[in-house]
Amino acid sequence: MIDFDNMAVARTVYKLRQEKGLSQEVFSGLAGLARSHISMIESGAKQPNFETIWRIACAFDLAPHELVERIEREAENGND
Repeated sequence: MIDFDNMAVARTVYKLRQEKGLSQEVFSGLAGLARSHISMIESGAKQPNFETIWRIACAFDLAPHELVERIEREAENGND
């Protein structure tokens, strides 16, 4: 069982956004979230709830479970 790692969420969202070449401003519009909300998630200051994970996944054109799998992999890699 993997422990919850808020920084794995932060790193995953940041990396995906960078890979897509999106600014926080553009990405926040795609996700329907405030830019400050995205900034706090990427810094690890805010833990996203399920609805936010859903919105973020859809903005990346991923199914929510695909985003969660990426976060799980990041958490596993961060604990090596």
